[in-house]
Amino acid sequence: MGSSISHAAAAAPPPPPPDPAVSPLPSLPPPVGLAVALPPTPSPEDSKAKPEKVDYKKLPCPVPFEDVKREANMSLNPEFFEGLSFNFNKALNQKFYLSHSVFMGSMEVPSQSSDIIKVPTARYAFAANYVDPKLVLLGRVMMDGRLSAQVMCDLTDNLVMKIDAQLMNEPHYSEGAFNFEYKGKDCRTQFQFGNNALYNANYIQSVTPNLSLGSEVFWRGQQRTSTIGFAARYNTDKMVATGQVVNTGSVALSYVQKVSEKVSLASEFMYNPDTRDATASFGYDYKLRQCRLRGKIDTNGCVGTCLEEQMNASVNISLSAMVRTMLFNDDSMNFITYRAYFITTSMKYIVTRFNLMRS
Repeated sequence: MGSSISHAAAAAPPPPPPDPAVSPLPSLPPPVGLAVALPPTPSPEDSKAKPEKVDYKKLPCPVPFEDVKREANMSLNPEFFEGLSFNFNKALNQKFYLSHSVFMGSMEVPSQSSDIIKVPTARYAFAANYVDPKLVLLGRVMMDGRLSAQVMCDLTDNLVMKIDAQLMNEPHYSEGAFNFEYKGKDCRTQFQFGNNALYNANYIQSVTPNLSLGSEVFWRGQQRTSTIGFAARYNTDKMVATGQVVNTGSVALSYVQKVSEKVSLASEFMYNPDTRDATASFGYDYKLRQCRLRGKIDTNGCVGTCLEEQMNASVNISLSAMVRTMLFNDDSMNFITYRAYFITTSMKYIVTRFNLMRS
């Protein structure tokens, strides 16, 4: 039956062409079936998102060359110290404030042997600071007579001048430097010169919205040495990757992953061809409402952590600890036991604060 119907349909004459004078009948609704009920399958061309066009005339301004890996330095290079640091800030008005700093602990003394020599010490520092949108003056004096000063002045909207000076009691140890920084729409450049025939120039350029490339030239006239370096930085909202290489062959690679707004993880690899030494470091940075916990561990066996607690707007307290596992004599074992207990106490303290904040 089906065969006869198909042949009959094939033998039927074609329908006559529609008369343009007669209006066509309304079309019947399409049949509803499984193919019509299901949504259409997207084609591979539709699934591919069209890449956004990059306007290379409106690239963002990159970070300064000296801050190429600032995110990694925050986690991997905190200010580790042995002891207690106490800072007190007193604001006299909106632009001028005073600072008092007290440090009690031990510091390493350089020696020609491989043994680490530490001397207990305590010091006090007084600082006076003036902060204005276009002018910043910083001054600091220590108990031993050392004086440091810094001036930052915005000459124009794009040109900034910086002056750094450090005066010491020992002859030939005082230093001074001038720095000029120009900030363009998609580039930055710096030029620095100081005493002892010190010259430094760098330039960094945004190549894409996420990638920036830069170079640096350094000359030390007193030592008759020069250095040329190159750097690359790639950053997004969730990660920052950097790479640096120097003409001496030294290589530094870093990667920072932003887990959340308060937690970030960092890693770094450094290679020195002169000493044939390669070091890998891993660090973390944990920010809470009133405190901050940072730490790192590297392939040399060093484990360190630093806790910064902000008691109020004027008082800050910092605790730091470090473990060197390559030392195994009697004295170092006592040092390791004490430091390991100190780190555990700091971590328990921060976890307790976090639980209280969540509850």
